[in-house]
Amino acid sequence: MKADEQGSLDEALARLQADLARLGERVAALEAQTPQRAAAAPPKLGPGVSDELLSVISAAIAAYLGVKPHIRQIRLIGGTSWAQQGRVTIQASHLLPVRHG
Repeated sequence: MKADEQGSLDEALARLQADLARLGERVAALEAQTPQRAAAAPPKLGPGVSDELLSVISAAIAAYLGVKPHIRQIRLIGGTSWAQQGRVTIQASHLLPVRHG
């Protein structure tokens, strides 16, 4: 490697190190301004979502996927189709074949 190439590489490295030091100082200042801004904020829970329900949903997903899920948001969707399907299932279970004789 030529001397002038080595000199330019040394200068670039010095600039990068200085930039990295400045960025480190900025990060430290920002962290000092917001002391407990957690790295993993709690999930946004909608109305009616309790901690117990969150635990159950998390356990069900973990059992299905085989890994611990990272739940970002839970939103309850209301509608009549779920209730209607539940009623159909229950009513269908009552339609058992009747044996005569």
